[in-house]
Amino acid sequence: MILQRSPLTATNGKVLGKFQAVTSSRQNEQPVPEKPAATVHSEQLSTTEMERRMKLLWEDSELQKLHKQFVIGGVLTESEFWATRKSLLDDVVQRTPKQRAGFRSAMLADVRPSTDGRTNKVTFSLTPEIIHQIFAEKPAVHRAFLNFVPIKMTEKDFWTKYCRAEYLHRTKNSVAAAAEAAEDEELAVFLKHDDILANEARCKIRRVDPTLDMEADLGDDYIHLPDHGILRDGSKETADAENELARRTLSQDLNRHATVVLEGRALDVELGDTRTAAEALARSKQAELCTETSDEKTNQERLEKVSRMTEIEDLQAPHSLPYAPLCIKDPREYFDSQQANAVKALGDTGAGIKPVDFSLKTEEAYTYLLEQISEVKVRGLNNLVVQPEATLKVLNGLNPYLSSTKYHLGKKPQECVLDMLPNRTKDELLHHWTSIQELLRHFWSSYPITTAYLYNKVLRLKDAMTHIYHKLQEIKEAVQSDFRHQVSLLVQPMLQALDAAFAHYDTEQQKQSTKSGNKPNGFVQ
Repeated sequence: MILQRSPLTATNGKVLGKFQAVTSSRQNEQPVPEKPAATVHSEQLSTTEMERRMKLLWEDSELQKLHKQFVIGGVLTESEFWATRKSLLDDVVQRTPKQRAGFRSAMLADVRPSTDGRTNKVTFSLTPEIIHQIFAEKPAVHRAFLNFVPIKMTEKDFWTKYCRAEYLHRTKNSVAAAAEAAEDEELAVFLKHDDILANEARCKIRRVDPTLDMEADLGDDYIHLPDHGILRDGSKETADAENELARRTLSQDLNRHATVVLEGRALDVELGDTRTAAEALARSKQAELCTETSDEKTNQERLEKVSRMTEIEDLQAPHSLPYAPLCIKDPREYFDSQQANAVKALGDTGAGIKPVDFSLKTEEAYTYLLEQISEVKVRGLNNLVVQPEATLKVLNGLNPYLSSTKYHLGKKPQECVLDMLPNRTKDELLHHWTSIQELLRHFWSSYPITTAYLYNKVLRLKDAMTHIYHKLQEIKEAVQSDFRHQVSLLVQPMLQALDAAFAHYDTEQQKQSTKSGNKPNGFVQ
């Protein structure tokens, strides 16, 4: 017998006016030299991380503009820009298809020998794909390979014995197979029943609906002729002995092959070195077993389902009403407030306080609550949820704005202020709003300033926000008079957000100047 193995392949301007007035007094603000330890902010990126970032920039044009404006413009570093987008990078990983590469539908594991016609030599040809499929379809062979190679035998000897066992199976010479199995312990492993598959089958049976009588339905198949349809209790079945040689049928091989094909190839298994592929497949199987439900939990679920299905309602205790538990952290504060509201309501109506007996049983309390709810439905609430004076004040304030919106911003409710502006102005406003959001996110996250690195970062962000502030003022002045009111409404929240940041920066600078004394910028170099 010759074993042949094929080669492996493998926001107004008030704060801004103040800001401009004190510009000359800030010319002494200079970046603080950072310590060499600040180099920790630079990062070494892997190829995978670079590909994720490039993919995000390619898919999101707005993100690409922000990256070009702030990172290439020197306002933010790469690590600072991407630090706020870890969730986006994680989404890229989750969107990566994790589909398993499946096996071919051909039964490669069913190795067929070939002969030359002149001699009695039988040749088996094994490829990496065939070997991998053998490991997947025959767990016992996979386990034997890990146990025997290379401790007891070489890889060539292992596959020689496997092919010998396959040859004996094909010849259906049970006598010769039994004789050789008795003499060769390693060969007998390939001829016995696959105990791993048997255990997997038993585990699958435990997951079957326990209310299904499989024993009664087992005979309802023409395979079991001539007694199909007869209740079988297993007393007439003959079990194979533990050491009896396996008699595989074609249907068993087809079913096992179909199962493996549907499961697909494990992700971390690569065709190449046989030992590496076998160990990777073992790790994959172990990971799958860890995620599966334990046998004890499965049995408990089966018992609970059987108990539900076999329950006789007449013999069960009456079910209590499903009350929702009420969680009150401070009972005294809760009940005191409720009592004060009730007294107030009764005092306003001139009614007296009705004594309430709090020593009620569960059913009595439930009945009392139902009566109170029914009374509220008929008479309504005594305490108004919203005061009429407050409601009238809000509505009077909203009516002028709604009227101006109707006549100045369009009569159709679906019309948007941005849609009435020129496209160029619209695009500029949207881009500036996105830029302001990005800058403010980094600005507020840099406080409190504790290092020279954060101080220099805030300086860069403040300069960038000042530049956008001037751009927004220019847009307000340059826009046509017909659209000036609409643009002012849109720009005002942006300017307000920037003014808040500038005001916070001035306040913090004054605090640092008071605390630092003669220290430059409040930091020790």
